[in-house]
Amino acid sequence: MAYLFLLAAIASEVVGTSLLKATHGFTRPWPTLGLAVAYLTAFGMLALAVRDIPVGVAYAMWSGLGTAAIVAIGAAFLGEPLSVAKVVGVGLVIAGVVVLNLGGLH
Repeated sequence: MAYLFLLAAIASEVVGTSLLKATHGFTRPWPTLGLAVAYLTAFGMLALAVRDIPVGVAYAMWSGLGTAAIVAIGAAFLGEPLSVAKVVGVGLVIAGVVVLNLGGLH
């Protein structure tokens, strides 16, 4: 169940971060409200996840997989360029998450 909470935390954080640009510096109320709800949900779910998952492992997964998802969303929907350096960087982040997870099993 803890990993479901963690996946919900990651998804909520990605939704919130995706809304950042739409807030126009927090001047648009609906995107800003959506962002706040998404981030509060993300932190709540992360808090539930770390009851059973080591904090370092949970945070690495949360931040790493969230980063990979945001890079993909930025490239696919927000018109952000996708370079070789970004792809390699995201690959390294994901590799780091995998290594931390494998190390966290022992």
